[in-house]
Amino acid sequence: MMQSLRELYKIGKGPSSSHTMGPERAAKDFLSRTQGAARYRVVLQGSLARTGRGHLTDRAVLGVLPEGRTEVVFDCEAKALLHPNTLVMTAYDAAGAEILSVTYLSVGGGTVREAGAAPVAAEEIYPFADFSELRSFCEREGAALADVAFRFEDAAFHQYLAAVWESMKATIQRGLTREGLLPGALRVERKAATLYRAYLADPDDHTRLVCSYAYATAEENASGGTVVTAPTCGASGVLPAVLLYLQRRDGLSDERILRALATGGLVGNVVKTNASVSGAEAGCQAEIGTATAMAAAAVSALSEQSLEIVEYAAEIALEHQLGLTCDPVGGYVQIPCIERNAVAAMRALDSADLAGVLSGTRKISFDLVVKTMYETGRDLNERYRETSEGGLASGYKVC
Repeated sequence: MMQSLRELYKIGKGPSSSHTMGPERAAKDFLSRTQGAARYRVVLQGSLARTGRGHLTDRAVLGVLPEGRTEVVFDCEAKALLHPNTLVMTAYDAAGAEILSVTYLSVGGGTVREAGAAPVAAEEIYPFADFSELRSFCEREGAALADVAFRFEDAAFHQYLAAVWESMKATIQRGLTREGLLPGALRVERKAATLYRAYLADPDDHTRLVCSYAYATAEENASGGTVVTAPTCGASGVLPAVLLYLQRRDGLSDERILRALATGGLVGNVVKTNASVSGAEAGCQAEIGTATAMAAAAVSALSEQSLEIVEYAAEIALEHQLGLTCDPVGGYVQIPCIERNAVAAMRALDSADLAGVLSGTRKISFDLVVKTMYETGRDLNERYRETSEGGLASGYKVC
């Protein structure tokens, strides 16, 4: 069963849905349960410990819990964790006695779960386990994927998606106007404005336009700005870049874009339900790979392609990013994350185009690729799952 798309598309601060949004949510929940505590201790473990400083995890937690009375510990030695993104929050009274201790798991996309707690059944509003079940329902009902979303979500969902789209566009606009260095020791220059100026100098080069949009969002995310998880902060530039490009190129209404968001959202939901969208759990294939599949499906839906082609586009997009590692240099969501958003946006457009041409020849289902992605991610050495201990992160030395 799948949760509401409200749990997939979340508006919040970057640079990481699992490292900032998730811990922030956990802190808010813990604070509400420990009013009157004299002191707090937060222990970050796994990927949260190894890359938490670059991802601003401590700042996210201290933005909720009282800074002068909260100790944040980066525990890089903890093993046998329930999830690679684990944090333990403990509250104490004035005498130093423990009031409450809770272990939270930041499972990706800003979603946080309490270890040992039963899942909340009310959150699961879609009676489908995978894409195959979704597709069978659509074929029986003569419905498109977007129709399914609007049928099962609540009455305010249309308004929610509209707010999501407005936020996505606003983020791109901000990102296109800002230049200079991103925060942190890497001293990475913002490039969205440069790419956009290159497009204006040659309006026939649409690659520069799409990439400028993707860079704009990814750079805003890297600077701690407001983005929409799609499905995560680190991959938030892919879907909005593709959709805004097509809207402006083809004069598409916002209503059609909202339907495309719903389509892409259901594809992302399938991955989140049956695998993972967490880079710490399954590598960047879970983040950028999923975002590319969402965008490719949305592109096909905007072209009013068949459900077969929509699935094919999503399958191509994800299949050819299997094994993609998550190796942020210095723990910052900058290298290779920003550039990767732009490359993925172009790949989404290409995947949708290829699926349209090769319709009817597909051998691999989207569900099989999702299963394979998760298996691949679990087999990846921990060094390549958002720990900044392997890949580019180990080869490039931060001065």
